Amino acid sequence: MAEHKRKTVFVQGAVSAQFVADSIANHSSKTDIGAHSIFLGQVRRDEKDGKFVQAIDYTAHEEMANEQFHRIREDAFEKYPLTCMHIHHSLGAVAAGEISLFVFTSSPHRRAAIDACNEIVERIKNEVPVWGKEVLEDGEYVWKTN
Repeated sequence: MAEHKRKTVFVQGAVSAQFVADSIANHSSKTDIGAHSIFLGQVRRDEKDGKFVQAIDYTAHEEMANEQFHRIREDAFEKYPLTCMHIHHSLGAVAAGEISLFVFTSSPHRRAAIDACNEIVERIKNEVPVWGKEVLEDGEYVWKTN
């Protein structure tokens, strides 16, 4: 199987709702697609020792992360009959309620799109060197765990 083009994964700050909507709209002309599966990772306003999370500040070892994202993409294209796939992950501060991870898979049939999307999300969480520090309402930082 031919290797796919390396894609830019990281975005500064939150993934906007407009970006997600535009991504969906851009696929309406691809009439060989019968299904899309979308995962949106949103920053929760968890409570930590009586203080609430206001944001997560994401950092990454970008070179290693981009290589791992590419490997995950290639593996998914090899395993599933996907038409296309998009992965976008935030760097920097993302406020509670905003989107920090957007995974979008498309295929002729739903099962492949759903299974691929789920597997990609799990692999990202387990394999990609991206870290998040939760920013509490008093400005204190707490390293986030999956």
